[in-house]
Amino acid sequence: MRAVRTVVFVLAAISAGVVAALTASQAPAQQGASAKVLQVTATTGMVADTVARVAGDRAKVQALMGPAVDPHLFRPTRTDIAKLAGADVIFYNGLYLEAQMEALLADLATRKPVVAIAERVPQDRLLANADYPDKLDPHVWMDPKLWAHAVEAVRDALIAADEAGRDQYTANAARMISELDRLAQYANTSLGSVPEGQRVLVTAHDAFNYFGRAYNFQVLGIQGISTESEAGLRQIEDMVATLVERNIRAIFVETSVSDRNVKALIEGAAARGHTVTIGGELYSDAMGAAGTYEGTFIGMIDHNATVITRALGGDAPARGLNGQLSVGS
Repeated sequence: MRAVRTVVFVLAAISAGVVAALTASQAPAQQGASAKVLQVTATTGMVADTVARVAGDRAKVQALMGPAVDPHLFRPTRTDIAKLAGADVIFYNGLYLEAQMEALLADLATRKPVVAIAERVPQDRLLANADYPDKLDPHVWMDPKLWAHAVEAVRDALIAADEAGRDQYTANAARMISELDRLAQYANTSLGSVPEGQRVLVTAHDAFNYFGRAYNFQVLGIQGISTESEAGLRQIEDMVATLVERNIRAIFVETSVSDRNVKALIEGAAARGHTVTIGGELYSDAMGAAGTYEGTFIGMIDHNATVITRALGGDAPARGLNGQLSVGS
């Protein structure tokens, strides 16, 4: 962890001058910005989609991280730093998800609103981080009911930046929270149809603990909460033994994490005479492709709940809650 912090501080030192110069050069262009739409930069796709939903046409929202990008390892380029410097408001997940950006974001927060929306979730609802004892599990978006707190954080920050848009932000946030509640009910019903003995979710890394708590699944991640952690040979062997002993026949890959360890589990189980298949590809730290249903927050979680349900013997419609999942999801 000391090495990670060293990298973060070095990055912040390099980028601080860039931020200051870009902010200064853009200051004249921002005069009278109250008459224009807000310029917003967000880190992950989940954060950006949520901000865009709440902001509506009162903000232009751009995300730094696209599909299949791992936020645990993401380091901003000069272009990314320019986007951050030019934003009126910056939104990020927080809870140490964007580990390599923490010092940079703290520096930017001395110049403009920088909002960690996942940190709005009540402390007593957050889970511990097995990788870093002084941190908390950042993957709160896996529980739609918890993500409602993040929506409220976005609403309040936008109102603070643009009071004239209060009514629109309030209405849009209420609409999204209602959709999250409907999504949570769908996930609870569909995942609840999985036979109890099959409610074990094995994935590439430990991103689904909030999901497991919400829907009564045991979650086994090959890597830790952060993808910076590596799975050792002993860990792989122990996981193979669990698959065999519990007769687990489906495990899942993630779009933003290498499938190397998942393949090792399948091969290890096969060597012990136990067949394990890939139950599907899940969205963990990144959403689907832009312009697709899975490229929205609602679609991402709908996809995960539907794919897990169907792969583990439960009952869910192939096209998901809203009938919009891609064929074969």
